[in-house]
Amino acid sequence: MKTSKYVFTFGGGHADGDKSMKELLGGKGANLAEMSNIGLPIPPGFTISTEVCKYYNENENRWPKGVEEELRKSIFFLEDLMDLNFGDPQKPLLVSVRSGAAISMPGMMDTVLDLGLNDQSVKGLAEMTENPRFAFDCYRRFIDMFGDVVMGVSHDLFEQVLQQLKDQRGIKEDTDFTVEDLYELIDRYKAVYRKETGFMFPQDPWEQLHFAINAVFGSWSSKRARTYRKINRITGLLGTAVNVQAMVYGNMGTDCATGVCFTRNPSTGEKELFGEFLINAQGEDVVAGIRTPRNIEELKDLMPLSYDELLRLTNQLERHYQDVQDIEFTIQQGKLYILQTRSGKRTGAAAVKVAVDLVSEGLISHKEAVKKLVEPTHIDQLLHPQLSQSEIDKVDLIGHGLPASPGAAVGQVVFNSEDAELAHLEGKPVILVRIETSPEDVGGMAAAEGIITSRGGMTSHAAVVARGWGKPCVAGCEDIVINYSSQSFTSGDLVVKKGDWISMDGAKGLIINGKKSVVNPVMDRNYYSFMDWVNECIDMKVRTNADTPEDAIQAREFGAEGIGLCRTEHMFFGEGRINAMRKMIIADNEWDRKAALENLLPYQRADFKGILEAMEGLPVTIRLLDPPLHEFLPSEPEEIRMVAQELGISTQALNQKIRSLKEYNPMLGHRGCRLGITYPEITEMQTRAIMEAAIELKREGFQVYPELMIPLVGTSEEFIHQHELIDHTAQEVFDEMKETIEYKVGTMIEIPRAALIAGKIAEEAEFFSFGTNDLTQLTYGYSRDDAGKFLEVYLKEGILMDDPFQTLDREGVGSLVAMATESGRKVNKKLKVGICGEHGGDPSSVEFCYQQGLNYVSCSPYRVPVARLAAAQARLTTSERIMEEIN
Repeated sequence: MKTSKYVFTFGGGHADGDKSMKELLGGKGANLAEMSNIGLPIPPGFTISTEVCKYYNENENRWPKGVEEELRKSIFFLEDLMDLNFGDPQKPLLVSVRSGAAISMPGMMDTVLDLGLNDQSVKGLAEMTENPRFAFDCYRRFIDMFGDVVMGVSHDLFEQVLQQLKDQRGIKEDTDFTVEDLYELIDRYKAVYRKETGFMFPQDPWEQLHFAINAVFGSWSSKRARTYRKINRITGLLGTAVNVQAMVYGNMGTDCATGVCFTRNPSTGEKELFGEFLINAQGEDVVAGIRTPRNIEELKDLMPLSYDELLRLTNQLERHYQDVQDIEFTIQQGKLYILQTRSGKRTGAAAVKVAVDLVSEGLISHKEAVKKLVEPTHIDQLLHPQLSQSEIDKVDLIGHGLPASPGAAVGQVVFNSEDAELAHLEGKPVILVRIETSPEDVGGMAAAEGIITSRGGMTSHAAVVARGWGKPCVAGCEDIVINYSSQSFTSGDLVVKKGDWISMDGAKGLIINGKKSVVNPVMDRNYYSFMDWVNECIDMKVRTNADTPEDAIQAREFGAEGIGLCRTEHMFFGEGRINAMRKMIIADNEWDRKAALENLLPYQRADFKGILEAMEGLPVTIRLLDPPLHEFLPSEPEEIRMVAQELGISTQALNQKIRSLKEYNPMLGHRGCRLGITYPEITEMQTRAIMEAAIELKREGFQVYPELMIPLVGTSEEFIHQHELIDHTAQEVFDEMKETIEYKVGTMIEIPRAALIAGKIAEEAEFFSFGTNDLTQLTYGYSRDDAGKFLEVYLKEGILMDDPFQTLDREGVGSLVAMATESGRKVNKKLKVGICGEHGGDPSSVEFCYQQGLNYVSCSPYRVPVARLAAAQARLTTSERIMEEIN
């Protein structure tokens, strides 16, 4: 979106933009313009577009031609509205400089407040407001933020100076400083700034403004911003916009306040004003968790007129945007200002309840609720386990904090992001414990099972990010005292050290000593109402990957419409079966192999009967034996000795067999249909077991639809060989049992060559199922088991945008899927096509499958509801796009 305008003003009941311009103005700027257009009390300002950020980062930190002139005109616009002058020592106009990308990234980008102050204008501000303490407090805050955000001077250095002066004066709160104390603090802050930067603190407001704008643009490429975008898969944005607004003050005295609120409870979805505020403070104090704020309900008693107006405006905003709003506000000497609004991040339970409630209130339709208000990740959150209450004893309770984000987590304690990320790579569950989190912690927060802070409230950085990710979080737990240097925290006499196990309940705000068990959650009626709407919108099937009747039943309860992948190899590891399987493997001739398989047949028949019965009336795709045979044999010397004894052969003979089956690259070796061709008796036994089970169920009155899937096909001849064998065996069973059953035979498309010759295979196959796990391995040449050694680096360096084993690679693997689907259906109009790899439960991959016209996706049982919502949203989005193109 290229425009001839770079700076867009808002304020005074007018704006150059509106809420539809998020790509250009960012979410914050677009919403500020929208609120100005509908007459809300917002501080006037202007937005520098995302195009400037893109240009800046691509052109050696330079601005496009014309931006400087537009910037100065916009400052003049503010001066006229506010009757103040930028840089004037008597009546100074002060501004805030904030970032704002098209997609909300809380805490990720940099903010500067009180810009425009210097040694002269601070005195003018003191005289103008008749409040010297307020003026000098603003100045010391500005030096701190400018030094931290713009010049990279650690905020902790300013905090140390602040604490030293508190200790010297014997005070606890910032608000206890006198004007003289603030004079001293400002001098000390300047000394920190000069020592760390080598420069005097800048006195020219225009220089300050240029530095601050550039800092926001530069922060788009910062490590923490890149990490957040990577974790949340945010791509395709130009950059961040810069919002410059006239300052309003919540720190002018006890008749001032600042706060953050949600139009509904973001944890539960209850219709209530939910939030926090601080008296005599600036907005960053609430969001950063520097002071523990007060509940928004207390504002009703302290400032009743402002509270009533806030309630009215928040309701207006929710109706206008038709969604829960996350709102920042400031009250300056009794006058309320709305600083920003955005769609509120919420938990899964809250998202579903809000969607159902907004529909019942008549604000939105069922389809709008499905399309816009609940994300697939929200549904995933609802399936999170909870702590087993029977194991929780009051003696184990470490502390009680704010229930910032629900869910249970159990892990070992770590105190910094680096340790959390390292533990995650090693597969160790950890809980990140911090005094407060900051944007620098997002990598560790993503790696941790849960997050605990001893400071901050329900709208602190930790709380907002955790809720957005669905991670449990307990915030503001003042019962614990954290000591970073000793890598421990204390609660009374209890000392918890790094590596100790703790459990946490984010819904109740509890921290519990030890490693506790977790239980699965129970779905409420809001969930079932919402999923009924999802079912009305979906037209692509969602099946499940299940190898047991229990998994099949669970998946069916979640809405699965069949089984897309039943892995038969898992069945051979059961009691009494593994040795029969091993006898088949060590057999030297067909006769002995068939004898061993004859012993396996009853087990296989019973397994298939249980699964087919659990999925009565729905299709069940059964993959014939796939893994190489060595996987069924022992590998450790002691285990080899014991197995040899059980099989009645010598250890030497078993070792010889194991060596003979060893392959340099088993993933590309003797497996899949190659086993069935080499040892056709394996295919015959499995086919017989499936057909006998199906016929038995048919005689018992069940409707069953088995689908036999031949794995790892790379040539049409391989498929034909196995298909003929299946048909021949099935006919034998039908003749013996004097009964027939309908069945289908298809193949997994998991070798690139199969995708390339899909049209030829489709002449014989009745269905394709893309095994995207192996297809991804073979397309990239990555071993899924070993790729972890370099994938993190690839993602960090931007070589890959996503882990291709988690999100389907549309450009490469996706091209093969599209090609095979199209060529297969050209030959076979009735060809059924699905996907059964791990990607079947990934929302982005589900959307791609819908766009390619696949009949179904298949995923693990607990991902079925997630995939169903993703499929419904894909349909609604596609329909909307088609209507837009028609119009």
